[in-house]
Amino acid sequence: MAARFTRRLPVAAVAAALVILVVTAAAVWPQLFTGHDPNTTDPLASFHPPGGDHPFGTDQLGRDLFTRAVYGARHSLRIAAGATLVALLVAVPVGVLAALGGRLADTVLSRVLDVLLAFPALLLALVVVTIVGRGELSLLVAIGLADMPGYARLLRSRLLVVRRAGYVEAATGLGVGPWTSLRRHILPNAIGPLLVTATLGLGVAIIFASGLSFLGLGTQAPTPEWGAMLAEGRSTLAVAWWAGVFPGLLITVTAVAVTVLGRELRTRFGVGAVRGGR
Repeated sequence: MAARFTRRLPVAAVAAALVILVVTAAAVWPQLFTGHDPNTTDPLASFHPPGGDHPFGTDQLGRDLFTRAVYGARHSLRIAAGATLVALLVAVPVGVLAALGGRLADTVLSRVLDVLLAFPALLLALVVVTIVGRGELSLLVAIGLADMPGYARLLRSRLLVVRRAGYVEAATGLGVGPWTSLRRHILPNAIGPLLVTATLGLGVAIIFASGLSFLGLGTQAPTPEWGAMLAEGRSTLAVAWWAGVFPGLLITVTAVAVTVLGRELRTRFGVGAVRGGR
């Protein structure tokens, strides 16, 4: 079955999956791709163009940009994946309470979600970072809370549909309690579309994480992270174009790959477009 599913995947989805696999491997096991230290400096080797021992060239301090890009995958993906996890962990109880907590809870939470959805997610993330302070953990939480309203709204709508399904009504008629029905019947059948949509949200989270790190609100120097590397390379584009181009390409290619695979999953599982993950 898995082989048949793979054969039916479009070429773009297969290529996207391979990109995600390579980037994930670099994040989990960077030593597989390079044996150098990302923070080792060599002033005599500053601004070496790409080629030879430095496939991505070197920066103003002589640090190997390929090594820093490989190690940067860990921080960029960790922030994006962690933010998506935070969004889901908060969205699930909010969505459940809005859908199943009664008319008052639904009205209050729906209005709160409407207000939050009215603001761009990046702006909400900036507000949260401003309140809690800069840093990788703060950035992770900020992006997660900014993406949460879309996921909560999606889960609420799915729960309202599933709770009226025949098998749920049959279970209730047989004496199954509300919490048991939620745990065994309602939530498992409503959570699938949320997880599929989260793959699309992961691509957006990668962009947000890199963008906020570019502004100096995320991972701090000298720790390698793609957005921070892009910020460092911005000031040297005139003399070393590679210092900014390669981190930017990695951000773009990874985000596009995650989005392509997420759209393919959404199409195959019949999940409609929502503002989840924005």
